[in-house]
Amino acid sequence: MSTRPLAEQMNCTSAPVATDVDEFELAGLTKAQGRNVAEPHVAESPAALECKLLQVICLNNLAGEPMNNWLALGQVVDVHIRNEYLIDDGLFDTAAARPIMRAGYRADYAEIGEMFEIFRPSA
Repeated sequence: MSTRPLAEQMNCTSAPVATDVDEFELAGLTKAQGRNVAEPHVAESPAALECKLLQVICLNNLAGEPMNNWLALGQVVDVHIRNEYLIDDGLFDTAAARPIMRAGYRADYAEIGEMFEIFRPSA
């Protein structure tokens, strides 16, 4: 999970570097070993999902022709949540985690602001 406190490190990992460069080391991040996948996740992140690849799909344009765009689908096989981000009944405290998202072009990002709940109506 990319968060506001980790934004600079996240951005650092987008640098066009050689395949032998350790992006954890480049960004000054700590590796945390996965339980069900071989790849590490970012220890500093409030939450991380371990996923296994199910399929990769080449996307088509409106004319039905293949593009050089791909959709990767995976299944979550484990979840890591740091204890300080757990609240009542084991729920994840999203506001405390301060997740960020891509919010436009160039270098625009946003952090979640005020949160609210809307429950689905019951039948």
